[in-house]
Amino acid sequence: MKTIKSIKVAQPQSCTVAEIQKCSALKTVSLSLFAILCSTASFAQVKDTTAVNKLDEVLVSAVRVTTKTPVSFSNLDKKEIKYRNLGQDIPILMNYLPSVVTTSDAGNGVGYTGIRVRGSDATRVNVTINGIPYNDSESHGTFWVNMPDFASSLESLQLQRGVGTSTNGSGAFGASLNMLTDSYAKKSNGEISNSFGSFNTRKHTVKFSTGLIDDHFELAGRLSALKSDGYIDRASSDLKSYFLQGTYVGKTTLIKALAFGGTEKTYQSWNGLEDLDVLKNNRTFNVSGIYTDEAGNIRFYDNETDNYQQDHYQLHWNERVTNNWSTNLAFHYTKGKGYYENFKEDAKIADYGFAPIVVNGATVKKVDLVRQKWLDNDFYGTTFSATYKTEGLDVILGGGYNKYEGNHYGNLLWSRYALPFELGDRYYDDDATKTDGNIFAKANYQIADKLSLFGDLQLRNVHYKANAAETGIVNDNFSFFNPKAGFSFEINTKNQLYASYARANREPNRTDYENGSPRPEKLDDIELGFRHNSAKVKLNANAYLMYYKDQLILTGALDDVGAPIRKNSGDSYRVGIELDATVAILDNLIIRTNVTISNNKNKDFFFSRDGVLTNLGNTNIAYSPNFIAGNIITFLPVTNFQVSLLSKFVGEQYMGNIDSDNSKLKSYFVNDINVSYEFKPKSVFKSILITGLVNNVFDYKYISNGYFYTYDDDYSNPPAVTTIEGAGYYPQARINFLVGLTLKF
Repeated sequence: MKTIKSIKVAQPQSCTVAEIQKCSALKTVSLSLFAILCSTASFAQVKDTTAVNKLDEVLVSAVRVTTKTPVSFSNLDKKEIKYRNLGQDIPILMNYLPSVVTTSDAGNGVGYTGIRVRGSDATRVNVTINGIPYNDSESHGTFWVNMPDFASSLESLQLQRGVGTSTNGSGAFGASLNMLTDSYAKKSNGEISNSFGSFNTRKHTVKFSTGLIDDHFELAGRLSALKSDGYIDRASSDLKSYFLQGTYVGKTTLIKALAFGGTEKTYQSWNGLEDLDVLKNNRTFNVSGIYTDEAGNIRFYDNETDNYQQDHYQLHWNERVTNNWSTNLAFHYTKGKGYYENFKEDAKIADYGFAPIVVNGATVKKVDLVRQKWLDNDFYGTTFSATYKTEGLDVILGGGYNKYEGNHYGNLLWSRYALPFELGDRYYDDDATKTDGNIFAKANYQIADKLSLFGDLQLRNVHYKANAAETGIVNDNFSFFNPKAGFSFEINTKNQLYASYARANREPNRTDYENGSPRPEKLDDIELGFRHNSAKVKLNANAYLMYYKDQLILTGALDDVGAPIRKNSGDSYRVGIELDATVAILDNLIIRTNVTISNNKNKDFFFSRDGVLTNLGNTNIAYSPNFIAGNIITFLPVTNFQVSLLSKFVGEQYMGNIDSDNSKLKSYFVNDINVSYEFKPKSVFKSILITGLVNNVFDYKYISNGYFYTYDDDYSNPPAVTTIEGAGYYPQARINFLVGLTLKF
C-alpha cells in the first residue's frame, strides 16, 4: 500500500487502514466501526490507491462519479454487502439506500424482485455491469432472477439518483446503477459460503482465485445454487449461477475476460391477490395456475413456471497510455433464451389461430389449454472511453454501440379438446431488432481554488423495429441530445455545495407500443446539494426538481404477462428533499439514516370516468410515496462482532393516477436485525464469518406492491357506462430468518 500524501474532501469514497491510523480525531473509534463509517458515507477522504485498484476502476470510471461531480449518489461496497448476502436479491440489499423502495413477488426477497427510486420503477433505472448495459433492450426491465447470487461477485456498486451523468444503455429517468465485478487477487484464495432460512431457503456458494501467477495472470470463479419455497404459496425458486474471470495485469495494462450468467425456474407469483377476504384470511394464497377441472374441482397446474437462461461474455482492455491518459475498450455479448408456461382456462380458440370446433354436436369457441411463450434473444456491442486527467482537469470521452435481436414465439402443448396443431407449432412468431448508439464528453474543471465546473454532452440514437400482432408494425428512430452542467463549491475542508441541471430523453418500451401509440419522454432535472464531511459526521442534503414532458407513468394495471402498463401523462413533476447522514455516536455505536420528502404530481390529468372525459386536475403519480425513511443502527460490543437494527418506513402511495381510494397502498414500517461475528483462526482458514438476519422482526403484516385497474362496464345498464375499479396486492413475508457461514482460506 502506498503512503498517503494528503487527506482532503471531495474525492472518491472509502478509507484505507493507513487513513484510519492518520485520523487522530478518531483514534478512539475501532477500526471496524470507522471502516463502516467510511464505506457507507456518500463521500469520504481520498485514498491513494495502488496501481491495481486504479487499473480496475477504469472499468467503471466513465459512468461513475465522485464528490467533484454535482450529482446525488450512494456507494455500497462488498464489505457492507457481505453481512446481509444470504440469498436475497441485489434490490433487497439496496433497500436502505436513500429514496429506494423494493418489492418481492414471492414475498421473501428471492425470485422476482424489483426496485423503485424516487418513485420511478425499474425500467427507468439504468443498470450497467462494468459499464456494459444490462437492462433488457425491449422492456427496459432488469431481471435480477436471471443472475442469482450476483452480489457474491460484486466489488462495489454506485446508485446515482435522478438523471445522473451520461452512461451507456437506456436513459436514466429515476436513477442509474452501475456495478463493478470482483477485482483480481494477488494471492490465491478460496471461499465456501452456505446459508439457510425460512421457507426452506438455502444458498450454496463456492469461490476461488489462483492469485497472480508470475505476477501477471489470474483465474477466478464462482458457482452458486439457490433454492426457496417462497413466502407465497408455490412461489418457489430454483436458481443456479456462475462467474468466471481471467485477468492479465501489466505495468500499464489490465485485460479482463469474463463469463457469467445463470438459470432460473420460478413458479409464477406475479399475479398478486385481488380478493380482500382471501388477503385478510389467507395472505399467502397464490392464484397462479388455478383452474377448475371437468368434475368441478379447484386445482393448480403444477408447472406454472418461468424458465430462463442468460449468459454474459465481456472482454475489457484498459490501458494507461501516459500519466495523464488512459483508455478502456470493451466488447460484450449476451445470450438469453427461455419461456414461461401456464394453464389458460377458457382460452378463446380464435386467439390461437383456429376456427371454432364441434364437440358432441356443440360449437366450442373456448377451450382449456397449456401454452409456452418464448423469448430467444442476442445482445452484443462495444463500449469505449478515454480519460484525460491533470491536477485541475478531468475529461472523459466515451460511448458505445449495441444491437439487440429478439425472437418472440409461442407454442401450444395441450388442449382439452383436440385442436389441429402439432407439438412445436407456433401460434405466433415475431421478431424485433434494436440498435442503440451514443457518444458523450464530460469534464470537471477546477476553475478556482474552491470552485469546479462540470459539463456533460451526450448524443444518442435509437432505432427500434418490431412486427408483432400486439405492437403492430413498428419502425421508429429516435435521436436525443442530453446536455448536463453544474458546479461544486468547497466552502471549507468539511463543507461543500453543488448544483446541476440535466436533460434526459427516453424512448418507449415494447409494452408501451402494445398498449397504444407512445411518445418519447423528456425530463429536466435540477439538483441542489450540500455535503458535510467531518471526523464523526457525514451528511448529504439534496433538493431536486424533476420536470417531465410526456412521462410514461404506470397506470397500475398489468397486461396478460404481468408487465406494467404505462401511458403518456403530458406534464408531470417530482420535487423533493433527500437527507442522509452517517454519525459515530460513540466509539462503538454508529447511526446511518436517510429521509426523502417529496411531492409527485401529474398536471391536469384527464381520465374517462363513467364514459365522460374529466380533468382531475393535479393528481398523485402512481407508486410515488411522499415520505421514505431508512435507518441502520450498528453496535460493536467487541472486536469483529456487530449487531445492526435496520428500519424502513414507506409512506402511503397510490397505485393509480386518479387518486382513487381503491388504489391506495398503506404505509408500512418494517424492522430487521442483522448479527455477524468474524474470527480468524491460526490455521486452515483465514477467516470464519457467521451471519444472521431476522427480517420483519416485529411480525408486521405489510404489502409493498400491487396493481390497480379500471374498465368500462356498458352491459349491465346500457346505454350508460359505469367505470369499474379493481386492485391486486403482493403481501410480504412476516417474521423470517436467514443464517450463514462463510469460510475463507
